[in-house]
Amino acid sequence: MTIAFVGHGYVGLVTAAVFADLGNTVYVIGRTREKIDNLNKGITPFYEPGLEEMVKRNLQAGRLKFTLSYEDGVKESKVVFICVGTPSKTNGEADLSAVFKASRGIGKNLKNYTVVVTKSTVPVGTNRQVAAIVKEIKSADASFDIASCPEFLREGTAVSDTLNPDRIVIGVESKNAKEILLDLHKAINGERIITTIETAEMIKYASNSLLATKISFANAMAFICDKVGADVEMVLNGVGLDSRLGRTFLYPGVGFGGSCFPKDVKALIAVAKVHGYDFKLLKAVYDINEEAKKSFVEKVDKTLKGVKGKTLAVWGLSFKPNTDDMREAPSIDIISMLQKKGAIVKAFDPVAIENASRIMSDVVFTQSPLEAARGADALLILTEWNEFKQLDLKSIKKAMKNSYFFDGRNIYEPEKIKNIGFIYKGIGRE
Repeated sequence: MTIAFVGHGYVGLVTAAVFADLGNTVYVIGRTREKIDNLNKGITPFYEPGLEEMVKRNLQAGRLKFTLSYEDGVKESKVVFICVGTPSKTNGEADLSAVFKASRGIGKNLKNYTVVVTKSTVPVGTNRQVAAIVKEIKSADASFDIASCPEFLREGTAVSDTLNPDRIVIGVESKNAKEILLDLHKAINGERIITTIETAEMIKYASNSLLATKISFANAMAFICDKVGADVEMVLNGVGLDSRLGRTFLYPGVGFGGSCFPKDVKALIAVAKVHGYDFKLLKAVYDINEEAKKSFVEKVDKTLKGVKGKTLAVWGLSFKPNTDDMREAPSIDIISMLQKKGAIVKAFDPVAIENASRIMSDVVFTQSPLEAARGADALLILTEWNEFKQLDLKSIKKAMKNSYFFDGRNIYEPEKIKNIGFIYKGIGRE
């Protein structure tokens, strides 16, 4: 099948590469010549395990084509996916300008029957607006159906998530569009959920908001455990063994970030407000996430009796491991707050330093965890990269000026760290 994707961010590029790898002819439409030129050379714009190899393989096979032209991408495609960004406006609503711009580009270039699918995360009603735009612009001899097919991939495991999702949600009105999308996804695992367009739009927001709620609940429990002397990890282990609940995403830390959770929580709050509902639960989820960052900074400041003039080694900058994505990364706010208190920050991240250096100032970026720790008064772990769990911490301690260890992701057992000689402070555990 010949298909097209508008947008080459995480969702568009990963999904396009996977469908090309499954034997389809796939066009990817972008708007920046430099990025398209790089993609045609097999150079991906972000780090994602396994993606660059997949892109190069399908470029060489002639199945994956990158272009600036809507005409090239749309005219022969049976399905066109909209995969552009929907960032937050200042009021929390989703900015849909890129979605509507893509809709106009698609509408102008429709030639035959095409299924126009929104894969971007959008509020309920957006697909109807997309349909109205396409209908107004398209030529008289072109026809189309709209559909909503939200993505559920996770950065760091995006390729495998696209191939092996828990579910594939298809929101459609026409039997023809349903059959085409089912046929396109036939080689991909996951339970099929066929539903209305509005329901499909809402499933994505509900999913991300509930996951964010679990994280904020875990952080709220950590706040309490710190005060009463309980171990939050043991508490949540006990909770997670209940088969009705599970432990997935029930982990405390320095807060969630990335391109989805903060944006989607705010967007669903805004959608609810438009329709006359005050979503107090999600407001609390967002507030607790902000509190998690502030609480961590206060813990560091209080333990060190002030951070002014002290050197802090930060391990991990990206919002999660296995990605170089710095969007809404907790490290941004945490480092900024510590710097305002007078701290000197040295930082290391396996892949995100280049992106971090564009948005962080007065940070000394290092090439290794040991280099970051050398001469530091304290070590702060802000991203749970697996390689941090395997380091020689005795050598790290010897390189440090003082022995304070702030585990912002609870990746170490406290007793192990204390036995090395560190003063350990975790999230909801000592």
